[in-house]
Amino acid sequence: MQFQTEVNQLLQLMIHSLYSNKEIFLRELISNASDALDKLNFLSVSDDAYKNLKFEPKIEIKLDKDAKTLSISDNGIGMNEKDMIENLGTIAKSGTKSFLENLSGDIKKDSQLIGQFGVGFYSAFMVADKIEVLSKKALDEKAYLWSSDASGYEIKEDKKEEQGTVVILHLKDEEFLNSYRIESIVEKYSNHIQFPIFMEKEEYIAPEGDEKEGKNELKISQINKANALWRMQKSSLKAEDYERFYEQNFHDSNKPLLHIHTKSEGKLEYNSLFFIPSKAPFDLFRVDYQSGLKLYVKRVFISDDDKELLPTYLRFVRGIIDVEDLPLNVSREILQENQILKAVKESSVKKILSELEKLKEKDKDKYLEFFKLFGKVLKEGLYGFGENKDKLLKLMLYKTTKAENLRSLEEYKNDIQKEQKEIFYITGNNENLLKTSPLLEEYKQKDVEVLLLADEIDSLIMPMLNEFEGLKFTAINQVEDKNELSDEEKQNFAPLLAQFKELLKDEVEDVRLTSRLSDSPSCIVYDKNKPDFAMQQLLKQMGQEQEVKPILELNPKHNIFTKLKENQSFTPDIATLVLNMAKLSEGMGIDNPAQFNQILGKIITKALA
Repeated sequence: MQFQTEVNQLLQLMIHSLYSNKEIFLRELISNASDALDKLNFLSVSDDAYKNLKFEPKIEIKLDKDAKTLSISDNGIGMNEKDMIENLGTIAKSGTKSFLENLSGDIKKDSQLIGQFGVGFYSAFMVADKIEVLSKKALDEKAYLWSSDASGYEIKEDKKEEQGTVVILHLKDEEFLNSYRIESIVEKYSNHIQFPIFMEKEEYIAPEGDEKEGKNELKISQINKANALWRMQKSSLKAEDYERFYEQNFHDSNKPLLHIHTKSEGKLEYNSLFFIPSKAPFDLFRVDYQSGLKLYVKRVFISDDDKELLPTYLRFVRGIIDVEDLPLNVSREILQENQILKAVKESSVKKILSELEKLKEKDKDKYLEFFKLFGKVLKEGLYGFGENKDKLLKLMLYKTTKAENLRSLEEYKNDIQKEQKEIFYITGNNENLLKTSPLLEEYKQKDVEVLLLADEIDSLIMPMLNEFEGLKFTAINQVEDKNELSDEEKQNFAPLLAQFKELLKDEVEDVRLTSRLSDSPSCIVYDKNKPDFAMQQLLKQMGQEQEVKPILELNPKHNIFTKLKENQSFTPDIATLVLNMAKLSEGMGIDNPAQFNQILGKIITKALA
């Protein structure tokens, strides 16, 4: 049989890579064995058909120096012929597909990715030129042998007494035939796998009282701790224990930013261990993101792909939830409806948000690092009518007109003027344009701080926020101008204003004079009941195109308009130019760039004449 196209692509990288992360093949194969044991362990307590099955879960590693083979075996769920084709001949997991999407074509760079993604079973081809997989599915009579030299694969019937799988690697060199090397890799990557890992290795055995008369003998020994770290007492663990556990179980060689270890007793009994990564997961902004949480019931693994365990705005969290009082035959529907799990979810969310708030207060630099990675995702929790909005608002950091660094809403509130009752903000898609927006002129003159919101999601969520600790959120591009102009000024500019309105009637909702500007000739604003430009752009991306005409405001104190009024040299070109200048300052596109350039060329030529 032939491998799927993506598998061939992956195998070529494995075979021709620089092998900088080749030892991770053992981590991947042990993880696969652990998954197989998890599945059978679950069935043995939840499915009557499996309850009488003799089953003591374990993983065994065997080295054969003469045959130059390394074998990893388990007595887990096993595979039949169909499973082998689906699991070993094709790529089904989004993680492996995403790995391929991240390839750059540079073998040196791409080989570095192997350690981060793991890429499962196929990583074994980094160290083996031939692989055999002998497997028998639990409760089946037949066993099958899968074999491949990476050019293709074949499957045939074979014999095996016990259920489970044996992966036999025909190694390219002798590096991984050393028992001490294997033991060190297991300690590094798989020490906390909850099932025992055994290996035959040489040990020095001496008679009691006579150390000199001893000799080396082969002995089968357990080479991992095999304990559920999340159930251990926090006082007995060190930071290194958590870091090692995180690396082994979540395949991330970077230390986590934060770990949150909780044991809840009383009405609600569960253990949880959460990690905040120090690098964003590759699928963070994908709809089909892989959940980073594993659900256990009384140490029995249930699932690792349930997105219901935490809200989507916490999808960057990795970890384990181990619940005591939950049925083992839990399904996705039960996960959504089970009251115990709902309570665990609510409690977990509160704990995570609480720990993040503590981090913000105690270690601002580390929190800044976190927020730059996951702030956009965290903002998603502010959308709609969900819970914990107040807690989330306390975790938000924003760029403002008064500081180069990100600032919290508490810092904003502490610095406001006594009479100020609002938190002012402006949204857009470009931070640099926001900083120079004409709409800020009035606030800079009055020394009022304004939030500069350049994330796309800000336009969507800000209209849904009412207030923060008594201060109302107000968008400055939807604030009505107080129009502190004299009646004489209004009367003097009435003819000019009428001409602008007539010439631009198809492009704007209205043209009016404003007192909010000091340096700029014009600005764009929107009716407070209609979406602004940033919001329109976001709706367009979501397939809900909604074009709303802007309102053009003119600064009668600007030289352009005082000279126009005095010289009576008004032309239609000037109206178009003034509108387009206002659009550009807000990051909006110009409908007819060629016309704009032509008008600009005329004015430059006239000025130089």
